[in-house]
Amino acid sequence: MGITKSEIFSAEQNNLAKLFKVLGHPARLAILQYIIDQPSCICNDLVDELGLAQATISQHLKELKNAGIITGSIEGKSICYCIDEKIWNSIKNDVSDFLDQDIQTKTCC
Repeated sequence: MGITKSEIFSAEQNNLAKLFKVLGHPARLAILQYIIDQPSCICNDLVDELGLAQATISQHLKELKNAGIITGSIEGKSICYCIDEKIWNSIKNDVSDFLDQDIQTKTCC
């Protein structure tokens, strides 16, 4: 596999690629959908809901947290997770801007 030459792409392209990579796993999408519908949740809630191993859920939560999409605060012996609304709104705007680009109509393959 070749090395990605990220420096030849714009910051916007690199940021969207990183975002799509984080969102590119169905377990992470399921985790986000669950968290969105809850005021907050802990890892064991997700284990019960999704049926994945605790270690697997923890790894996906780590990726989502590293991307800034979710935040976690310690409550007793558990970490309570929720969506970072500011980041979530920024993601919505960035993806919307990307998808709202006009396609040039032309005869094509």
